[in-house]
Amino acid sequence: MKVNVLGKKNSVLNQYISEIRDVQVQSDSLRFRKNLFRIGQLFAYEISKVLAYEEKQVTTSLGTTAVPVLSKQPVVATILRAGLPVHYGILDIFDKASNAFISAYRKVYKDGHFVINVDYCSSTELSGETLILSDAVLATGSSMVVCYKELLNHGKPAHTHIVSVIASIEGVNYLKRKLANTGITFWVGAIDDEMTAQAYIVPGLGDVGDLAFGEKGELTS
Repeated sequence: MKVNVLGKKNSVLNQYISEIRDVQVQSDSLRFRKNLFRIGQLFAYEISKVLAYEEKQVTTSLGTTAVPVLSKQPVVATILRAGLPVHYGILDIFDKASNAFISAYRKVYKDGHFVINVDYCSSTELSGETLILSDAVLATGSSMVVCYKELLNHGKPAHTHIVSVIASIEGVNYLKRKLANTGITFWVGAIDDEMTAQAYIVPGLGDVGDLAFGEKGELTS
C-alpha cells in the first residue's frame, strides 16, 4: 500500500489542518465543515493527477483545440457521518462521479474489545472502477477496513484511493497489514504518533462528527 502524506510539503492544506485542530476555531462548526470541505477538494486535486486522461477536441468561438480530460469519473464513497464534509469536497471536484455511502458503528463489549458493524451500504457497481473512499480520521483503521470489504460486495475496483485528513501511525500500520497486496493508495494530511485507550488520536482533533454536526444524543429505552 502506497502512503502519500500531503502535509509533509508546504501548502495551504496545512493552514486548513491547523484550523480544524485548533480548539478556538473548532467552536465554529460552519468553519470546521468548510475547512474539511476544502481539504477534500485538495485531496481530489492531488488524486486527479494520477488518473487516466484522454484528449477531447473542444470548439471555442475562434477555433478548436485538444484538451486532456478524465477518461472516466471515479466512484466517490464515504463513511457516515464524519466523512461527509470531506466527501462533498471531493465530489465538488469530481462533480460527475457516482457516490457510495456506508454507515458503520462500533459495538464495545464489557472487556473493552470492540467490533465494527455495518448498518447500511449503498453503492453503484464497482467492478473495474476507480474508487475514492474517504473518512475524516483514521484511528485504529478497523472501520476503514470493514467498510472497504463491505464495498467489495458491489464489485472489485480497478484501483482504490483511501483518504483521511488525520491518521494515527497505528491505524496506518493496520491498513498496511490488512490491505497488503491490494494496490490501494492511501492519502493523508498528517500522521500522529499517539492514540488513547478510547481510540482518540493524539494530538488529533477530537470527535469530528460532533464538531461538524453537533453532539450525539444518548438512546433511551
